[in-house]
Amino acid sequence: MPKNSKVVKRELDDEVIESVKDLLSNEDSSEDAFKKSELMVDDQEEKDTEEEGSDVEDERPAWNSKLQYILAQVGFSVGLGNVWRFPYLCQKNGGGAYLVPYLILLLIIGIPLFFLELAVGQRIRRGSIGVWNYISPKLGGIGFASCVVCFFVALYYNVIIGWSLFYFSQSFQHPLPWDQCPLVKNASHTFVEPECEKSSATTYYWYREALNISSSLSESGGLNWKMTVCLLAAWVMVCLAMIKGIQSSGKIMYFSSLFPYVVLLCFLIRGLLLNGSVDGIRHMFTPKLEIMLEPKVWREAATQVFFALGLGFGGVIAFSSYNKRDNNCHFDAVLVSFINFFTSVLATLVVFAVLGFKANIINEKCVTQNSEKILKLLKMGNLSQDMIPHHINFSSITAEDYNLVYDIIRKVKEEQFKSLGLKSCQIEDELDKAVQGTGLAFIAFTEAMTHFPASPFWSVMFFLMLVNLGLGSMFGTIEGIITPIVDTFKVRKEILTVICCLVAFFIGLIFVQRSGNYFVTMFDDYSATLPLLIVVILENVAVIRIYGIDKFMEDLKDMLGFSPSQYYYYMWKYVSPLVLLCLLVASIVQMALSPPGYNAWIEDTAMEEFHSYPTWGMIVCISLMVLAILPVPIVFMIRRCNLIDDSSGNLASVSYKRGRIIKEPVNLEGDNTSLIHGKSPSEVPSPNFGKNIYRKQTGSPTLDTAPNGRYGIGYLMADMPDMPESDL
Repeated sequence: MPKNSKVVKRELDDEVIESVKDLLSNEDSSEDAFKKSELMVDDQEEKDTEEEGSDVEDERPAWNSKLQYILAQVGFSVGLGNVWRFPYLCQKNGGGAYLVPYLILLLIIGIPLFFLELAVGQRIRRGSIGVWNYISPKLGGIGFASCVVCFFVALYYNVIIGWSLFYFSQSFQHPLPWDQCPLVKNASHTFVEPECEKSSATTYYWYREALNISSSLSESGGLNWKMTVCLLAAWVMVCLAMIKGIQSSGKIMYFSSLFPYVVLLCFLIRGLLLNGSVDGIRHMFTPKLEIMLEPKVWREAATQVFFALGLGFGGVIAFSSYNKRDNNCHFDAVLVSFINFFTSVLATLVVFAVLGFKANIINEKCVTQNSEKILKLLKMGNLSQDMIPHHINFSSITAEDYNLVYDIIRKVKEEQFKSLGLKSCQIEDELDKAVQGTGLAFIAFTEAMTHFPASPFWSVMFFLMLVNLGLGSMFGTIEGIITPIVDTFKVRKEILTVICCLVAFFIGLIFVQRSGNYFVTMFDDYSATLPLLIVVILENVAVIRIYGIDKFMEDLKDMLGFSPSQYYYYMWKYVSPLVLLCLLVASIVQMALSPPGYNAWIEDTAMEEFHSYPTWGMIVCISLMVLAILPVPIVFMIRRCNLIDDSSGNLASVSYKRGRIIKEPVNLEGDNTSLIHGKSPSEVPSPNFGKNIYRKQTGSPTLDTAPNGRYGIGYLMADMPDMPESDL
């Protein structure tokens, strides 16, 4: 060894130490710069730290518990339609037989599409705009279309909550204000209000006292101040509940989602103790198999499944985006879907038990009135006493005895029977009168409750239930607007919520005019049905065709920890799109064949009369459908023609090459699922490549996609030569 070898060795050691220090300092600065770039690299051992945007995952709000999340999804999907739409469809389409096509379609399109929305929301952790923009920027308009539909629905849905608040406030009095027709006094005598006498006390109260309705759509009649105050109260409730997002609304869900079940169970128990309730339930569940084979029944069942689960609104995606990525969303999809179904069946039992009681009361009045007519005809000699059975006592006649006498008279006096003016008092005839929507809640049900003992208590409970059902759905609807906008444009949620509620309230004033009920009908018929069907079809296409069904199934396996059943593979790829297309075509045909119009209340006759929409009304109807779906082609053309400069880096892919992070132009023609959506950093020294970065080995292809990149960050790794081993 040379004599100066120790000196040389010492110098080499010093250089090595300095090199290591430099390496460590560069490594630290690189990691700091890398963190600031806001690109989260996939860690195999800690997958929950993935993030597809520019924010760290931990910064996104999360549900306090799984129960809170399930209640939120149940509250959103279980709404007013379960109480006043499903029972009507059951009654109209074959009774118990209607449950067969409903269950089949729930399994074919309901659960698979609900599962799809839950999965994409939970994996990407964004609202509807961010989710579909992430999968394919060209289809980013799907999210905007969902927001527009949510806004349209929220405008009139909260009006219904306002109506329920009005009835709730009027229920704290005995007797209830809609129990009897009002009396009108003039100089000479007192008489019953003619409009009420021609209809009924509950019908009069709804149209005249509550709505003070005009006779046509064109006759606005000015604002109804009682309903304006109720609408304001409804929007204040929604705003206060949603102002902190799920941190505030999630706590309210414990009451708003559970209270309706308490009320429904109380009503069911009380209803079963009422005379005639069993007749109503028997009528409801008696299957009419011949009706079940009609195509119209399947179309209406598919539509009800579609809207009952809230598909396409964006609320399902928004709620699931606050979950952890390893949450079992498949279990959630099945659970919430069947809770929704059994809630509809429970509500139907309650409705028909109460309507059976109401029909029994009306039938008893019919028997009494017609028995008096028969006695008069017997005294006048128009009927012979010999045709009346000896055991019949008209002072306490039953419905069965009356029907026996009625049949005898009809056979004996066949030619003169119509002139006698007798009516067939059959309880089934009353139950066959199909009532839905506001007619069921604010007329038929309120009339039945006037005959309940302690009727104010039941009225308070019923309308408080309607308010809670409406609020649960409104929370999901507003979340479908707020979450995507906050995720996309990074605005403050509190400010956006207040602005959204204020704008919606002022636009909603058109629904609290005297003609407002007709606008509610217009929006309900035209603002959501076709646009939502198109949105869900495009969602299915975006995930299954553009992203790829095989990739999606792999992502589900990675996220859930197990492979979902192949049943979903075939449903998503073949069956659901076909059923949705058939439903879309059937809806368009139905809309084309049905004359566009509304039922106007005519004060003079105290009856509803069908009116066609005026020209400007038709323009509004068409505009609602066009505006709702317009974002889809607009965003597609903007992306297709590259009209927006993506200099912000929202649509830039990033690759690591020769120690640099390089921003690359996006190829919109290719697979967009591996794009990074977030801030694109300038050239920054490459971080230390540890176990959480999948570095390409020598001899592999130039570009290698990192695992879990399809719904993860999806970065591309550039070719990097292997580092030479150190000689130290």
